[in-house]
Amino acid sequence: MSRCNSTQRDLMQIRARRYRRIHKTHIDATKGMNMTKKLAALTLSTALVALAAPVFAQSQGDWTVGFGVGYLNPKSDNGTLAGLDADIDSDTRPIFTAEYFIQDNLGIELLAATPFKHDITLGGSVDAGSVKHLPPTLSLNYHFPTNSAWKPYVGAGLNYTIFFDEDSPLGDLNVDNSFGVSLQAGLDYMVTEKGAVRLNVRWFDIDSDVTLDGNDIGKAEIDPFLVGLSYVHRF
Repeated sequence: MSRCNSTQRDLMQIRARRYRRIHKTHIDATKGMNMTKKLAALTLSTALVALAAPVFAQSQGDWTVGFGVGYLNPKSDNGTLAGLDADIDSDTRPIFTAEYFIQDNLGIELLAATPFKHDITLGGSVDAGSVKHLPPTLSLNYHFPTNSAWKPYVGAGLNYTIFFDEDSPLGDLNVDNSFGVSLQAGLDYMVTEKGAVRLNVRWFDIDSDVTLDGNDIGKAEIDPFLVGLSYVHRF
């Protein structure tokens, strides 16, 4: 009888140990699942925070207005006028831009400036006079959305250069207006939620027929680069 009772106690102890092992395994599995869930939730939360980080993008319907200074530098070889090599010097003036976003990150921009003034030299020493011009330019720009304060953009458009106030000691100088393409690339740095400092470089295709006392003396090949530094505000 005692042997039977001993056997029953042994069986009960074995079952108890087996139950504890199964229970412990279940608890460990549950902890593992909970840890996996927490890790997945943390990963998802981190991803959502990253996706929700400010993307300094321009939205459809936004306006920006910019003002700054521009350094206009004609190319080194400016063609031949009256049989002599022409040289047109550089100038720095205030510049202004206004841009309307027709789609997210895609805007139509108008460039304006106060008149640039250039001295013209022939043959390296002959003072041929001076001329002023205005460079209104209409461009289509694409602004790359980024998850930082730095935002690059590129653009292409059309330029209409208006020449006026020609003055020359050689006679009646006239420089025809010019119509051509314009290309640009720039970089904005966001200093506030709506304000940015902009550095950009534009190239203009500007070729103009030149006359002196009504006589054709050649074509001025200007093709300048405009380096601009501006503050741009978004509305």
